[in-house]
Amino acid sequence: MEAESNAGSVLSTQSLPTPPPLTPSTSSTPPPPYGMSQQPDYPAIIRRLQEQITTLSKQVAGRTGGETAGLEVAKPQVFDGTPSKVSGFVTACKLYDKAKLRGVPVEEQIQWVLSYVQGGAADTWKENVLEELEAGELEFETVGEFLAEVKKEFGGGEEESVKAAELRKLEQGGRMMEEFMQEFKRAARRSGYEGRPLVEEFKWGINGVIRRKLMESKSQPGSIEQ
Repeated sequence: MEAESNAGSVLSTQSLPTPPPLTPSTSSTPPPPYGMSQQPDYPAIIRRLQEQITTLSKQVAGRTGGETAGLEVAKPQVFDGTPSKVSGFVTACKLYDKAKLRGVPVEEQIQWVLSYVQGGAADTWKENVLEELEAGELEFETVGEFLAEVKKEFGGGEEESVKAAELRKLEQGGRMMEEFMQEFKRAARRSGYEGRPLVEEFKWGINGVIRRKLMESKSQPGSIEQ
């Protein structure tokens, strides 16, 4: 009986399966760490930031020209007082001012123009203008009036002589007449030439064959268009 009892205990021990090792359950999530039980409302935060950006963009656009604020406009090159460069400088300032600085006070527009006046005699002139502006001795109702003063100060007769010299160098070559005529007209502005002398300069610039035909014609043209 004792042997049977021992055999039975051995069988019962061998027939029992070995229990698996204990592992944490994957279905249960760990509790959130302290202070992280409520996640931030990121969509609401993004919406508020976008609203703030839109408001700031409208304010900047309203100050710098509204719908034209996004236009790409070239800034003027630094002007050192060279007479031959004053027309280009004034034109570039006008274009940029119209596209980017509408709504800006006139005084600030003038200061912006002066920031591009640097070097040579232009520096001395700029210092004098700034002193007169600060003392209230010099006033301009528009930036256009100020740019006219810049042109008057640095243009003068020297610009006229430069334009005349440029006019005399023009030649038609193998270009179409219309193309040459447009270039000639641009150079003729502020050159001091007008009437018959201007027509004569135009004749010497056009193609030689056409010039000879004109000289042989019975009725000489009295204008460039003719």
